[in-house]
Amino acid sequence: MGEFLHTIDNKGRLIIPAKFRDLLGNKSFITKGMEDCLFLYPENGWLDFVEKLKQLPVSQTRAREFTRLFFSSAAECEFDKQGRILVPANLRERAFLEKDVVVVGVMDRIEVWDSLKWREYSTNAAQNYEDDAESLAAMGLMI
Repeated sequence: MGEFLHTIDNKGRLIIPAKFRDLLGNKSFITKGMEDCLFLYPENGWLDFVEKLKQLPVSQTRAREFTRLFFSSAAECEFDKQGRILVPANLRERAFLEKDVVVVGVMDRIEVWDSLKWREYSTNAAQNYEDDAESLAAMGLMI
């Protein structure tokens, strides 16, 4: 949980907050996320999600498209001594990451956003917060 403002250096390295490093452990995986962010998973969360994706029927076009994009952009991450990961150039480009980023904790994953895109997204999402809560209640999740 939480959000932290950080920067990506000119080599593509990003400091992950200590709180999140503890969650991620020694090995993690980064890939294309939704709404132009990146998803960063701890190894066990990654393996769980991979198992779910294996259940998708390969005969369905949307399932093939999703899994191809998800896995083709994925990379394994390890922390250096300063608590940084290397964000591959292709992922930095997909998420429009240049320098200032926001690292956000979301349940079983971490998201990495361009700081301006995060501000825009979170401002818009905040306007729908009550409506979203009402929709979740209709699905059986009471807040």
